[in-house]
Amino acid sequence: MKAKSIKGKSPEEIQASLQQSLSDGFKPTLAIVFLSKSQDRRALCQVLDKAGIAVFGATTHGEFIDEVPEKGSVAMLLLDIDPDHFRVFFEEYRQKNYRETTRLIAQKAKEAFSKPAFLIAGSNLDTDAEQLLYGFEDVAGKEVNAFGGMAGDDFSMTQSYVFTNGAESDMGLVCIALDEDKVQIKGVATCGWKAVGTEKVVTKSEGNHVFTIDNIPAVDITTKYGGLENVTPDNKDAWMEVAANFPLQLQREKGDPVMRPGLVVDWSNRSFYCSGTVPQGSKVRFSVPPDWDVMDKVVKGVQRLKETEMPEADALVVFSCAGRILCLGPLMSEELEGIKKVWNVPMVGMFSSAELARATGGNLEMHNCTTCCVALKEH
Repeated sequence: MKAKSIKGKSPEEIQASLQQSLSDGFKPTLAIVFLSKSQDRRALCQVLDKAGIAVFGATTHGEFIDEVPEKGSVAMLLLDIDPDHFRVFFEEYRQKNYRETTRLIAQKAKEAFSKPAFLIAGSNLDTDAEQLLYGFEDVAGKEVNAFGGMAGDDFSMTQSYVFTNGAESDMGLVCIALDEDKVQIKGVATCGWKAVGTEKVVTKSEGNHVFTIDNIPAVDITTKYGGLENVTPDNKDAWMEVAANFPLQLQREKGDPVMRPGLVVDWSNRSFYCSGTVPQGSKVRFSVPPDWDVMDKVVKGVQRLKETEMPEADALVVFSCAGRILCLGPLMSEELEGIKKVWNVPMVGMFSSAELARATGGNLEMHNCTTCCVALKEH
């Protein structure tokens, strides 16, 4: 499989870069597209449609094809993967029937491939992304390879989108199903946020909606322990800072803790929605952003993936939490450069609202404040 990555600030720039990339006989069949919500998604899809290229797309909180994070742009990975080796699926979950939706996709993929793997992107901040993963597991088994992220919206935290040829949704899923007998896919998820303080108990929750922790409204206990002020409905930027800098860590018996920041606040009762399930009665700790050594930890995790599971790759897809660029700022370039150098193959990435992957020693689940690197190689 040959791959090329391109970027631009408009559909016209992308069309010019696309034509240039085709000039040597390169014939891509699939495009992984990460872009700002401000970009014209439909015009871009029309460009790719005319070239006969299938689209897997998501809006972002920032996008990149190399070590330079961009804003307001389009980042794209073009792949000339054999059309018989993949399928693109697109479904909505307006009834919040997350698990049923992905179970349906997995069943269709299973009809096409004996061993399917999945690259996925979902939209809507209220989505219980972990339920999406469970649907794939129901059909393809607990060890299924599934990786991805939740769409962003340039940090407005209002409305994100996923899209494909001729369709888009602010409450749906786009998915590439891969024939794992023909395409190898491996990924690694690395976090680095450090837990602080004592364990606390989630005293009331429903799915990914956390009402109280230690019988205190979730917003109030978060702001109290974070020493935060002016966290009000009128100050929208304040809650984004809380989510990025002071997320919950869900403690588990198996595997590393997983991050559960509160992404959407219900001010009527000062509760919040996370992008993954937080069971009532579960134990949580608050956490603080990592030291700068977290970048080294991420790169070493990717190097270990190369050494142990994926010595060669054709392309790399990166889902990095939006909270990371808020915390690391310009230093984010160092992490991306380190990741790129591991295989030194074409790369595309996005800053996401959540990351979907298997953590070290853990199950397939939803993460936050995490970098998920996914390597692809066609046999």
